[in-house]
Amino acid sequence: MLIWFLPLFLLFLLVGLPVFFGMLAAPALLLWMNGQERDIALLYRNVYNGMDSFPLMAIPFFMLAGELMNRGGITMRLVEFSQAMMGHLRGGLAHVNVLSSMLFAGLSGSAVADTSALGSMLIPAMEKQGYTRKFAAAITAASSVIGPIIPPSGIMIIYAYVMGESVAALFLAGIVPGAMVGIGLMVMIKFMADKYDFPVASRKYTWPERGQASIKAFFPLLTPVIILGGILAGVFTPTEAAAVAVAYALVIGLFVLRTIKVGDIPDILYKSAFTSSVVLLLVGSAMAFKTVVSLSHAPEIMAEFILGLSQNPLLLLFLINLLLFVVGMFLDAGPAIIILGPILGPIFVDLGVDPVHFAIIMSVNLTVGLATPPMGLVLFVASSVSGERVEAISKAILPFLAVEVVVIFLITYIPAISMTIPRLTGFVN
Repeated sequence: MLIWFLPLFLLFLLVGLPVFFGMLAAPALLLWMNGQERDIALLYRNVYNGMDSFPLMAIPFFMLAGELMNRGGITMRLVEFSQAMMGHLRGGLAHVNVLSSMLFAGLSGSAVADTSALGSMLIPAMEKQGYTRKFAAAITAASSVIGPIIPPSGIMIIYAYVMGESVAALFLAGIVPGAMVGIGLMVMIKFMADKYDFPVASRKYTWPERGQASIKAFFPLLTPVIILGGILAGVFTPTEAAAVAVAYALVIGLFVLRTIKVGDIPDILYKSAFTSSVVLLLVGSAMAFKTVVSLSHAPEIMAEFILGLSQNPLLLLFLINLLLFVVGMFLDAGPAIIILGPILGPIFVDLGVDPVHFAIIMSVNLTVGLATPPMGLVLFVASSVSGERVEAISKAILPFLAVEVVVIFLITYIPAISMTIPRLTGFVN
């Protein structure tokens, strides 16, 4: 009977129950109907146990670092740097949007933060230059999914925590896939710019002017270098790296750029704590949900079903990509990883797929789901920022989603794309 917890959970989502409550109510109801009251106590105890983890402390620290950077005017400097490099191209502001997302990804690791911070600046600017509002919102939403792929990445920290993988290996494996998504979106913009005669954002900057913009963006761009460099050199753990990122962002904002005042800090702490609490509550409830997954023997049933379809790992990877894409339309990436990772990961590892490779397949696919209609979270954020209807943004984003789906399948069937850097650095055999 417990196997019905997943359909019941999906039913709760469809009627509008928040994910956190649905993930606890569905298994609790079935445990109660099954006469397993003791397991209900275990379920709710695991909400706290799921959050009580040193590796997970990296998530609120990275969110705080991102909030400090955003409040300190870092976002504007990244946009100015991107415009100096690409603003002269046809469709320049659309290219600037994508490049800014790639650079912002190395600071926040959050698609929602990317959409909110960059969208509030670039969507009105693109509209002034003659782009439709729905197109501006669509490219902002599409490029924001790069945030959780390029390190640091909150969902990869969650995956590593749940599956016992190396955070550093996952961070390194996400670099090339994230860059491929960005480059793919720029290629699509180039094609559309020629076809629809998109405007040029600005004149071509001289090299001295580009150098000036690079100097302004130097300290923000140094953040991912410090984070990754420190982790790879063994100077600090990913959690300690997140704390170092906060200290660095605070020093830069207060003393170097002087764009943050001491009076701004309480509000920054409040906003980052609020966002972090939402994420950590979801992680805690998902870990409790995972307890019922084990009790229901769902992994064994799912493994038997999947392997009954085919023994060919290439075909199974194709089918799992379809499943993850559909799941990503309705469920946020973090909870989806915690629910499906323990079920699907071992199946594909037994079939010979490297665990880090499968982690990237799953993470990228579910991240793209954030921008996929009908329930993609960043679509609603983009709608809120732009004032455009979600339905209109959903239609405009389809060409960019097609690019991201192509990248997903390239990552799936060419393991070297994601595995080369971790192997060269010795984090994967």
